[in-house]
Amino acid sequence: MKAIETKSLTLSYGELPIIENLDLVIPKGQVTVLIGGNGSGKSTLLRSMARLLKPDGGSVVLDGSPIAKMSTKEVARQLAILPQGPTAPEGLTVLQLVKQGRYPHQNWLKQWSEEDERMVTRALQATGMDSFAERPVDSLSGGQRQRAWIAMTLAQGTKTILLDEPTTYLDLTHQIEVLDLLFELNEHENRTIVMVLHDINLACRYAHHIVAVKDKTVYASGDPETIVNEQLIRHVFDMECRIVPDPIFGTPMCVPLGKGRSAAARSKVVVSA
Repeated sequence: MKAIETKSLTLSYGELPIIENLDLVIPKGQVTVLIGGNGSGKSTLLRSMARLLKPDGGSVVLDGSPIAKMSTKEVARQLAILPQGPTAPEGLTVLQLVKQGRYPHQNWLKQWSEEDERMVTRALQATGMDSFAERPVDSLSGGQRQRAWIAMTLAQGTKTILLDEPTTYLDLTHQIEVLDLLFELNEHENRTIVMVLHDINLACRYAHHIVAVKDKTVYASGDPETIVNEQLIRHVFDMECRIVPDPIFGTPMCVPLGKGRSAAARSKVVVSA
């Protein structure tokens, strides 16, 4: 089943084309990761899926409906997006931030309800942020702050969550913490997760479905074991590497050869299956 579909999608910034005539399907109920080099259009594509960027041509379809014809609140009830490096007003507490996720469900007839309260409490508990509810967001560590923002998106109650580089600026421990949380949300709550990641090895570990973006279109898409190989890394990232099995998960693991060593030194690299 399709969570999001693009049809002949064309995107640009000013006169600069970023994505051209793209047909893409994001599977429902899976973790999809967009990969590609800097400037390849990953984040642009993600923004267009959330209707934050108007296409020059083609369309984005969300759960069977053209997203351009939906109201802002309709989109926000079905899809949540967490941009890269979000910032909260100074002094805003975690609880106040998470409550913002219920805005799409409010109107002049329907004010704060027991359902809103339940969703906020559940989001705080699911992200392990309930004990930080009264703490200012700007007083938290990087990993805690990212979990607070994810809690806000959970409070929206959407089945689809888009995240633009959710592990940026986090150390390795917090990267794994955030990705584990997203994977659990997919497994236990059947949320469709779509995110941009730079780390190929983490993408292969956590994704059911990978989309590699190159030259204004999709170079390859599918499960990591099928599409991530040395040819893909060479073409998409202009880098030589060896692909070996991840010793823990068995998923593809990219070992860059780099250019700092001599050819003789590189020839000594031993790859064990």
